[in-house]
Amino acid sequence: MAIKEIAVPDIGNYKDVDVIEINVKPGDSVKEEQSLITIETDKATMEIPAPFAGTVKEIMVKVGGKVSQGTLIIKMETSAEATKAPEAPAVKDAPASTAPAAKPASSSTQEIRVPDIGNYKNVPIIELSVKAGDSVKPEQSLIVIETDKATMEIPAPFACSIEQLKVKVGDKVTQGDLIAIVKAAGSEVSAPLSKAPEAPAKQETVAAPAQQVMPAAMGSNSTAYASPSVRRMARELGIDLSKIQGSGRKGRISSEDLSSTIKASMSQGGGGAGLNLLADPSVDYSQFGEIEAHKLSRIKKISGANLHRNWVKIPHITLCEESDITDMEAFRNEQKAQAEKMGVKLTPLPFILKAAAMALKCFPNINSSLGADGETLILKKYVHIGVAVDTPNGLMVPVIRDVDQKGIYQLAKELAELSIKARDGKLKPSDMQGGCFTITSLGGVGTTYFTPIVNMPEVAILGVSKAAIKPVWNGKEFMARLMLPLSLSVDHRVVDGSEGARFVVTIAKYLSDLRNLIL
Repeated sequence: MAIKEIAVPDIGNYKDVDVIEINVKPGDSVKEEQSLITIETDKATMEIPAPFAGTVKEIMVKVGGKVSQGTLIIKMETSAEATKAPEAPAVKDAPASTAPAAKPASSSTQEIRVPDIGNYKNVPIIELSVKAGDSVKPEQSLIVIETDKATMEIPAPFACSIEQLKVKVGDKVTQGDLIAIVKAAGSEVSAPLSKAPEAPAKQETVAAPAQQVMPAAMGSNSTAYASPSVRRMARELGIDLSKIQGSGRKGRISSEDLSSTIKASMSQGGGGAGLNLLADPSVDYSQFGEIEAHKLSRIKKISGANLHRNWVKIPHITLCEESDITDMEAFRNEQKAQAEKMGVKLTPLPFILKAAAMALKCFPNINSSLGADGETLILKKYVHIGVAVDTPNGLMVPVIRDVDQKGIYQLAKELAELSIKARDGKLKPSDMQGGCFTITSLGGVGTTYFTPIVNMPEVAILGVSKAAIKPVWNGKEFMARLMLPLSLSVDHRVVDGSEGARFVVTIAKYLSDLRNLIL
């Protein structure tokens, strides 16, 4: 008999990942590939399997702890015949492709099939990321599937153009199923997935491994025993999974348990957090004339659920102020030529970002989040600001980090880059996380004032409307000045009216005289 150590395998670039479940205890006899612990990144939940059979002697981690690649998790007693534990065993939820590279002729027609996705079968397709005629790059997502454990993208194994898509949203696929007929581009690509594998144990066809991804969501139910899709839905709806009794094995919370909880809450008048709201009207609009029905995009459905939760759960107040940006605009116009030489488009928004960052430093109570217990205020020592970007698929909020430490030109450059990524649908979850405060601007569209909805778990959001020339009394005469309307919405549980008013007035002061920013 021998004592062997098991460490966390390669889990990508993630560090300090939460342990949400210990699946074994000292004395347990485990089989090879049996799950030892479950960890959760911001993208997926992953099980760490046993690389060999044996008896658990000591568990080196606990629920709530954090692990990285190489962290010791378990000491296990094995027989002499047991397979030697590799230093970085493959996580079974993220299998690696082992097929060799090939060199098919340029523009040859090939098939792409579903790669090794573990032991899952008949997995539903929830999104098609490409269409016939598209040119795709290596690793670009083709389809998105969702198991009970994670949402996974199936990427292109090589550069190609899509000739035919052989699947549609709602279809169910298994390893080896045909996804698309493509024409390969270039002289060197991976071998095509032309045949379904005979044995599911090892992936013999070439494809990049399915990569687990999950949309970013507010809040945390990481300690709940539930699949990522159930946790994600709970976060979007603001539901505390710890208060739900799971009906599955070991108390696992299923989607049916979550649905039953929601239905019970609605039947008891809890559909709007106890507001006794009436049910949504069901109307046959076609009886009044011609109509068209379109499905909401995934982004709008996700953001809609978050916005609804935020509006219902946060007691909003909105405070309005005008800032005289006449001098700021004169300065900005003077700097446009210099900015263009640097490849930067200088809009008013970088100035507003900088003013908001400086105001947050003056009002630390607004640079905060309310803890999940509703009794703890978490003050942040960093200043990351989200900027709402209107895209064809819906509103996205990329986050610019350390705004207080950056100059106007650098903020303008980062803002432009993130806006392009948002409109092209290329934002990563990490690009939209960590925000302390949000700015949403309708200046290019119009409006005088509006009421922006606080982006939970932040406690304030600034709405910017269209600037207009107005007569302003200077004590002797009226002068034409360019006035910018500002609308600040705050979470009244954290920020009272007077503090919110001083905050938005401070932002207006910084914009009215940029010299204030250097004091």
